[in-house]
Amino acid sequence: MAQIPTPPPIPPAQPTAASSNRTLMLVLSYLWILALVPLLVEKEDPEVQWHAKHGIVLMVAEIVFWVALNIVTWVLAFIPGIGGLISAVLGCGLFTLVSLAILALHIVAIMKAMKGERLVLPVITDYANKWQ
Repeated sequence: MAQIPTPPPIPPAQPTAASSNRTLMLVLSYLWILALVPLLVEKEDPEVQWHAKHGIVLMVAEIVFWVALNIVTWVLAFIPGIGGLISAVLGCGLFTLVSLAILALHIVAIMKAMKGERLVLPVITDYANKWQ
């Protein structure tokens, strides 16, 4: 009787490769409302999900900060005598500096994500990690 050759062993499963648009999804994670795209599209990639959640929580924190800063500026504008000066200084100087700082924060977060690292911000990361 002839023996039937045994089939070759099945190779072990390869880890799932990152999707071809992973880089784009990591960048979108830190572009404010566009962070919803990777959150909804790349559900199987935990790294992209982490960055998307982090980006959304960061966006919400920035919105809360801007609303609070605008309320403070508006209230200070009603101070007799110096209200207009305080409002002008906050409106021009502080708003510009804060905007540049937020832009720099997003650029750093994108660069770290592209290198496979995570930018950990104390309060922001805590909220993002609680979001399941």
